[in-house]
Amino acid sequence: MPLMPPRMTDAPTLTLFNSLTRKLEPFVPVHPGEARVYTCGPTVYNYPHIGNMRAYVFADVLGRTLSYKGYRLTHVINITDVGHLTDDADAGEDKMEKMARAQAQSIWDIAAHYTQAYWADIAALNIRQPAKWSIATDYVPQMIAFAEKIADRHCYELESGLYFDVSTVADYGRLARAVTEEGESRIEAVEGKRNAADFAIWRKTPSGEKRQMEWDSPWGRGAPGWHLECSVMSGDLLGFPFDIHTGGIDHREIHHPNEIAQNQAFCCTNGLDIPANSGVKVWMHNNFLVERSGKMSKSSGEFLRLQLLIDKGYHPLGYRMMCLQAHYRSELEFSWEGLAAALVRLKRMIMAAERLAGVEAGDAGHPKLAPMLEAFDTAIGEDLNTAVALTALEDALAAKKVDAGAKRAVVERMDAVLGLGLFATSRTTLRLLPKAAVITEAEIEDVLLRRKDARAQKDFATSDALRDELAAKGVEVMDGDPLGWEWKLG
Repeated sequence: MPLMPPRMTDAPTLTLFNSLTRKLEPFVPVHPGEARVYTCGPTVYNYPHIGNMRAYVFADVLGRTLSYKGYRLTHVINITDVGHLTDDADAGEDKMEKMARAQAQSIWDIAAHYTQAYWADIAALNIRQPAKWSIATDYVPQMIAFAEKIADRHCYELESGLYFDVSTVADYGRLARAVTEEGESRIEAVEGKRNAADFAIWRKTPSGEKRQMEWDSPWGRGAPGWHLECSVMSGDLLGFPFDIHTGGIDHREIHHPNEIAQNQAFCCTNGLDIPANSGVKVWMHNNFLVERSGKMSKSSGEFLRLQLLIDKGYHPLGYRMMCLQAHYRSELEFSWEGLAAALVRLKRMIMAAERLAGVEAGDAGHPKLAPMLEAFDTAIGEDLNTAVALTALEDALAAKKVDAGAKRAVVERMDAVLGLGLFATSRTTLRLLPKAAVITEAEIEDVLLRRKDARAQKDFATSDALRDELAAKGVEVMDGDPLGWEWKLG
């Protein structure tokens, strides 16, 4: 269903937190009626973990909110398939080259496999497709042209590549507030660098070596730097300045300040007291997903990726709900108990939505529902306060003695922003069988059917025996389920 703007004469403004100014600001687009958004996408050298995916749930809600508020949205997400080193701060090996060697595959095959895996996770989390997936290796000629334009005034060449001199732009590091060398302690120590924070925008292939991905350039054969890619693709597809740039909070410290420096050089802008001089009016960052066992790192072996949640019997939309329950700028702690609780909350919403199945959406202006829609609109307009917006949605689902068509219209409008798929999902589809299960869903349903027959005949001994049979295989039967017996695997 297309997202419709709220039918309110005085719709509240959309206010967003700008990481560059550290302030909440009313959203005023560069181009009236449009919203142009760029999201830092994955480096496709491995599967994304669920902490990575929080960034895309956040960006999806932002995009859905902009559409809901009536803006024509152009959203771009990049795919990095070259240039990102094993240390985000410009040190180590290229992540793609390293994984290709480890798996004895071509780097192109590695990129294709993990891109498809990432897109599968995007679909499973009900994240909308952007207007454009920009693939880094498709833009190498533009990257070289960008670097040529800024090289004379802002760069210098070393044996290892072309480096950006951060002292040539105003207010470097303001986004991260990293204005001291201590603040840049993760930056690679390269002999000949003028400043500790200087970074490579083109890396020469060392003499005697050959990379799987390399191109000719005025500075020798090699590959672009990670930071250069996003400046080039965002500017090429959205134009400088554009409206909003999103990413995880880890990008706020080095990657995005380096993008800003490149944008300033390319656009010949001055200091960052004017945010648009950064090439972007609003920089937005989601906070970390925290997991206490240490399984958020990809180096931990069985790290927490979406497929692991599915294998353990948790539907991906339960994780989306978990993300929405916290503000995007707050840390979110992951636990299996928290995920299970989010899934139960989602199931209750879907059960309530199922009562509206077959009802045609009507006029959302029902007087009893208007305060709920207004509360939702205010919450989502106040820096994407999804936690409060969820409560407004639950209130609408629980509303009594209201026209069913009006209720469906209001719920559809809210769900179009939150993306939970309430009318496209059933509670049975939320119930996934864990990969390690020793019983099939068909077998469970067969035993439950026999147990219902036994109870109908008041054969409670057989009923109890069948319940014990299921319990022995890890199946918990919830007899009090109001819409028919539900079950879950422990």
